Amino acid sequence: MTMKEPAPVLRIEARWPVILVILAVLFLLTMLPRPLAMLPVWISWVAGTVVIVPIAAVGLTAAKARWLRIERIVTLLFFIFVGVGIVFNLASLIREMVHRSAGIDGLQLLSSSIAVWVVNVLGFSLLYWEMDRGGPEARANKAGKKPDWLFPQEGTVENVPAGWRPTFIDYLFLGFTTSTAFSPTDTLPLTSRAKILMMLQSTISLATIVVVASRAINILGN
Repeated sequence: MTMKEPAPVLRIEARWPVILVILAVLFLLTMLPRPLAMLPVWISWVAGTVVIVPIAAVGLTAAKARWLRIERIVTLLFFIFVGVGIVFNLASLIREMVHRSAGIDGLQLLSSSIAVWVVNVLGFSLLYWEMDRGGPEARANKAGKKPDWLFPQEGTVENVPAGWRPTFIDYLFLGFTTSTAFSPTDTLPLTSRAKILMMLQSTISLATIVVVASRAINILGN
């Protein structure tokens, strides 16, 4: 009688950085001046709760397949929600800048542009983390999904821990560098969807920094 081999242990990536980022996004969106807000504050927090619950459940239930599917769906929906909010807020900032509305002063315009820029970084970081190579658990357990990005650690395997795989911090750095350099830095996009998303993120960042922030600084200077 042959004994069955024990099932391999599923490796689970820590979720606390992701939850902190979601809370930061919600805080920044709700702190925008009311003329720039797309929705009431409570709707943003409800949306955030809907996303955080399945993400926390992944860790509490040892990453059951059902919770992983729910997490993936709600994370993508949350990115769409945040993405629409970013575009709406940026358009509102530009409108206020052009018409010089009395409802928002230069300091509010500057702080709001910074908030939109940060939300842009965090929102795309969440999307990159969820989509690359099938998601965090697929990466951690070497499920064999094709990568959307090539990280520098993969070219210098002798200098990184054995079995290295990108985690959320790597995608947060990718989102940050894309918004600051407006181009790939050390991490290269390999697929068309990765390139399109990075172009979209860079465009939003460029519009925020060049158009809105520069105008806000000019107002403060005067």
